[in-house]
Amino acid sequence: MGVTEAAQIPKQRGEQLLDSAVRYAEERHWDVFPGTWLEAVEGRERCSCGADACAVPGAHAVRPDWSTQATGSGVGARRMWSKTPKASILLPTGRTFDAIEVSESAGFLALARMERMELTLGPVTCTPDRRMYFFVLPGAAAKVPDLVRKLGWAPASIDLATRGEGHYVAAPPTRIGGFGAVQWARRPTPANRWLPDAEELISPLAYACGREAAEARSRAQ
Repeated sequence: MGVTEAAQIPKQRGEQLLDSAVRYAEERHWDVFPGTWLEAVEGRERCSCGADACAVPGAHAVRPDWSTQATGSGVGARRMWSKTPKASILLPTGRTFDAIEVSESAGFLALARMERMELTLGPVTCTPDRRMYFFVLPGAAAKVPDLVRKLGWAPASIDLATRGEGHYVAAPPTRIGGFGAVQWARRPTPANRWLPDAEELISPLAYACGREAAEARSRAQ
């Protein structure tokens, strides 16, 4: 999408998780903490948590007090991933950023519209379960529902959610189950170090989600 690559930001695939975690902490000043990982068991990949029906295999917090583990220090990140080199990279939301979550189809529709509007975007991830996360300034989780209502949609009627304090997102190149890795739809670059406010992005995101919901209702009739 014409985004300039940042030389020091980790590639989506092929780089060590440790190096990626350290760079997120040092270059973006994001808090990071290690999550679960995938293990080969009887020819299948299973989550290190051991659950037979893990909802997010290889990409969720290990401990309930995960928020106390998170560090914004490159030295701290290196120490943690040296101990568990296969651990997923998880980024707490509600600290340096919140994340607006939509479906992949709505997300790419919104991205195209944002480009036409020449909006300034922050990083955007795309997960193997076809979800997209738009990084915005902290505080989005508290105000997005009202912003959606002002645009004419009931928050419960469209597939749009926010992750703020007490939540986290998985960062590239974390792999989820046997489905693939989290990737950047919009990479972190020096140009998008300053994140947009949720209010700047909510209109194209809500529009895309509303259109998707209308199409789903039409198909169901």
